[in-house]
Amino acid sequence: MANRREFEIAFVGLKPGIHEFTYEVDDKFFKAYQPQDFTNCHATVKLKLDKNTSFLMLKFEIGGTVNLLCDRCGNPLSKTLWDDFEVLVKMVENPDEMNGNEEDPDVYYISRTESHINVAGWIYEFINLSIPLQRMCSEEEMGGPQCNKEVLDMLRKLNEEDKDSVNPIWKGLDKFRNN
Repeated sequence: MANRREFEIAFVGLKPGIHEFTYEVDDKFFKAYQPQDFTNCHATVKLKLDKNTSFLMLKFEIGGTVNLLCDRCGNPLSKTLWDDFEVLVKMVENPDEMNGNEEDPDVYYISRTESHINVAGWIYEFINLSIPLQRMCSEEEMGGPQCNKEVLDMLRKLNEEDKDSVNPIWKGLDKFRNN
């Protein structure tokens, strides 16, 4: 956790206006968090901080790659990360109460007496949100040299068996199809 200071921004010393920060994130960054379902992360996070007198506007641009396992065949798969996120940080007198009542996840409150803001939590969250939910080889790659052919064959057999066996519970529903 000693390296976490690199993700702290001393915004009090910054002049009003836009300031840019770049962070290179790899697997070492995620060791402080729970185990991830991806490996070999090479992400670049570009942060634009727009400082105003009573708020900070943070815009995160995520790019890079991670290695995942294909949901279909279980073989390794490389996926590209790309996404943008914005967070509005407001400076108030009672940040704990305001954060507890805020329903918008893109708004965060800090105390007016704060001088630093730690962006590591947001970077972690936004990289995870940038990973596609469906982690499969594309249709063109399916069955290609990267795919596990044994698993694909087993899935085809199971799919054919499901089509052949008709559950008697649903048998009577066919007559309602055209009504």
